[in-house]
Amino acid sequence: MAQVSLTFPDGSQRDFDKGVTPAEVAASISKSLSKKAISANVDGAHWDLQWPIERDAQIAINTMADDAPALELIRHDLAHIMARAVQEIWPEVKVTIGPVIDNGWYYDFDRAEPFTPEDLGAIEKKMKEIINRRDPVTTELWERERAIKYYAANNEPYKVELVEAIPGDEPIRMYWHGHWQDLCRGPHLQHTGQVPGDAFKLMSVAGAYWRGDSSRQMLQRIYGVAFRNRDDLKKHLHMLEEAAKRDHRKLGREMDLFHMQEEAPGQVFWHPDGWTIYTQLQDYMRRKQRAGGYREINTPQVVDRKLWEASGHWDKYQHHMFIVEVDESRDGESDDAAVKDKAQTRINALKPMNCPCHVQVFNQGLKSYRDLPLRLAEFGSCARFEPSGALHGIMRVRGFTQDDAHIFCTEDQIQEECARFIDFLAGVYRELGFPEFEIRFATRPEKRVGSEESWDHVEGALENAIKAVGRDYVLEPGDGAFYGPKLDFYLTDAIGRVWQCGTFQVDPNLPERLGASYIGSDGDKHRPYMLHRACLGSFERFIGILIEEHAGKLPFWLAPRQVVVASITSEADDYVAEVVAALTRAGVRAEADTRNEKINFKVREHSVGKVPVILAVGHREVEERTVTLRRLGEKQTRTVALDEIVPDLARDATPPDLRPAPAAAVTETEPA
Repeated sequence: MAQVSLTFPDGSQRDFDKGVTPAEVAASISKSLSKKAISANVDGAHWDLQWPIERDAQIAINTMADDAPALELIRHDLAHIMARAVQEIWPEVKVTIGPVIDNGWYYDFDRAEPFTPEDLGAIEKKMKEIINRRDPVTTELWERERAIKYYAANNEPYKVELVEAIPGDEPIRMYWHGHWQDLCRGPHLQHTGQVPGDAFKLMSVAGAYWRGDSSRQMLQRIYGVAFRNRDDLKKHLHMLEEAAKRDHRKLGREMDLFHMQEEAPGQVFWHPDGWTIYTQLQDYMRRKQRAGGYREINTPQVVDRKLWEASGHWDKYQHHMFIVEVDESRDGESDDAAVKDKAQTRINALKPMNCPCHVQVFNQGLKSYRDLPLRLAEFGSCARFEPSGALHGIMRVRGFTQDDAHIFCTEDQIQEECARFIDFLAGVYRELGFPEFEIRFATRPEKRVGSEESWDHVEGALENAIKAVGRDYVLEPGDGAFYGPKLDFYLTDAIGRVWQCGTFQVDPNLPERLGASYIGSDGDKHRPYMLHRACLGSFERFIGILIEEHAGKLPFWLAPRQVVVASITSEADDYVAEVVAALTRAGVRAEADTRNEKINFKVREHSVGKVPVILAVGHREVEERTVTLRRLGEKQTRTVALDEIVPDLARDATPPDLRPAPAAAVTETEPA
């Protein structure tokens, strides 16, 4: 019989009969591995243990100890087990698709009655019964017509449509979990008992159109989460509870920071307190960038399509743009705006990014190599179309402002500028409460422009820059842009969620397309490299991250209302005003609360609003010129002299970049 040669992770090789399955390979190694095996990696692809191997290949056997394949299989099998449970309870329900997603899976069902929370409990119970049965999972390849007839006979119209949509050269793979059958590419576990029965939970039900088409049938989508063990599930559910408490949309309402409304989808209405956070953060970044050698500019928001065509964005990015048509023949007063002269109509777009406009600033006037590197920064207001279903508070919006900058430099300056930026970004993140971050280094993709020599040089420059500042990185081969490699910077928040905020991208392409040049030391024209960089990314999104990171209890310098001075009795109102005035002169954002309400009511209200400090003032405080201090989250209060608390709070209110550096420690040495 024909043989295949299989290479194992340790480099060893063995010959097997052609058509051998990974299950048989595992059994040939040891009885223990045969019992633990859940799937295999064959030439880098994830394989079911039942699939035959017809060629020489590299192979690795996966067990539950292997995170990624184990979680994929657990979640994939649970999608099938859930669909089986639904049809065992309600045989009339039609099934559609059930893919794996982050942390779990979903499955879409066609059912006349809506699923209720009680139904989810019943489905979970039935799923655990199926898991305990340890039913075998088997697979077969069928011809297309056989699969269509099978699903038509079983009154599963959605499966018929799915089979018909599979390209003719792809196999039709059928899976059985016990007696229950589904169409699936696989792979799957070998029996239902391999799924941990105490490490999953059904979470919610939502509506979803079949194939995402609003003209098609509305289905019911059940979401579930699953992990390898019960402890991981408990951690995830705890994280979700924390995330719900920290939800920036909820806290935004409680703190009266912003709102959204349907007349401006995906755009933020900032309230006074929210705008205070925004401007404080922007002022901080403005000072940091000025100190870092950046020159701030501002560019138009509405730009003619000609520039977007020249930059390449019109062809590749138009679906994200908001188009603005203007009839230039209108006199602006009496003409009907609805009637347009096509010959005089100019097509513009709201800018979705700032890069092409920054090149226009660079192009004004002759530039010399002595002018480089030139660092241009802009708090650029951008607009991008995002589907309404993707919008999420101020985290995912259509109108936003970036802390955007572009560095024009020579190829030899890339490494130094990259190292300089990483240090700059590290300082910003540290002062904003994120001392640790991860760098992901995305290298050349398969489809790219530029010579291999240039890619070698630029990728080497980024790698050397990371090493020069003493940082580690995670390599992401092939994930760079078509024009150059990039670094992305990831933060981890207080409950373990990861956010990509900063970026550093090398781009020789846009300066070429838009005709940017400088005069080199040889007197000839040269193309500059353009380095795209951002620290926070979108201000809106970063403020949302800050709100959730701190559960609304923002650092004192960023808190919109830093101090409320609350009267206990109306006789203290004049002293309240005096305290507020003293704090305001010292640079503290303070306000008075002299309403005719009990002090406990005032404290509760301002605590919900996340005011960091409440100073209560009554008869005793007036006589002694003191205040009673209560900090947010602390039950204990203490009485402090006014002359003492004002400088203390003023120091706390100072942004981190303006605080004096700590004095160097002085060490005494004994005389020789």
